Amino acid sequence: MSSLSLPAPSAVAELLKPITWFPPMWAFGCGVVASGEPLADRWPLVLAGLVLAGPAVCATSQAVNDWFDREVDAINEPQRPIPSGRLPGRWGLYIALAWTALSLGLASLLGPVAFGAAIFGLLLAWAYSAPPLRLKRNGWWGNSACALCYEGLAWATGGAVMMLGTWPDARSLLLALLYSLGAHGIMTLNDFKAIEGDRRMGIGSLPVRLGVDGAARVACAAMLLPQLVVVALLMGWGQPVHATGVGALVAAQALLMRHFLAAPRARALWYSARGVGLYVGGMLVSAFALRAAGAGA
Repeated sequence: MSSLSLPAPSAVAELLKPITWFPPMWAFGCGVVASGEPLADRWPLVLAGLVLAGPAVCATSQAVNDWFDREVDAINEPQRPIPSGRLPGRWGLYIALAWTALSLGLASLLGPVAFGAAIFGLLLAWAYSAPPLRLKRNGWWGNSACALCYEGLAWATGGAVMMLGTWPDARSLLLALLYSLGAHGIMTLNDFKAIEGDRRMGIGSLPVRLGVDGAARVACAAMLLPQLVVVALLMGWGQPVHATGVGALVAAQALLMRHFLAAPRARALWYSARGVGLYVGGMLVSAFALRAAGAGA
């Protein structure tokens, strides 16, 4: 296929990875709920914000990552669009640049706060994958950047859009930060499938740096500890029912983690398919706790 010919839409869709859009869209929705603002007259903003969080900014990050990871993917996942040749030439880069521009255009319609958040998120997306920073070379920094964008920034932006251009209050931002810290562990789970390629290409993911067992223990601690802080905060904010709900979800995750830790490399995907749903369920319960407490008022 000539690099001048248009790539197949299926290859472009695969590059943009729609399945990855869910976490930031969910986090944006949690920020909407936590704001306490009525949805009735603001649903167009919410819909636009969901598109910004998922099909725009998150999709951009996926395209950027696949372009700059094409040599690693040729080892780990040669069937992906770029190493397989289904996106020939520099099409991966062109799509990443185009989606960056589209994301900024959409964000500009949602006000200065959302626009600023989009700029910050896109800068992190490029810094994560592209040289000279290429944050993903260090699993501590790279996973932190991803977790912040996927959870905290999206949550805060959802609240800001609902509040018509002002940031949500300190309690909402604190929960957004805590769930970002926990998401660092979720990002580490994704690294178990790429250990060989990462090691050969000098990518210092936590499984490469700490070993499989060490990275698995760090991932579990990173997920559990912030959620326990959330439970304590909700109790302190006078929301015992919601705190109990989050606590039950944390307990369920801990039970699953015991099975994961027995064979982390083989069961990382297994845990992701089960434990991450419990994690994001706790996010929504926490958002409703703030709504009940009037935290977004």
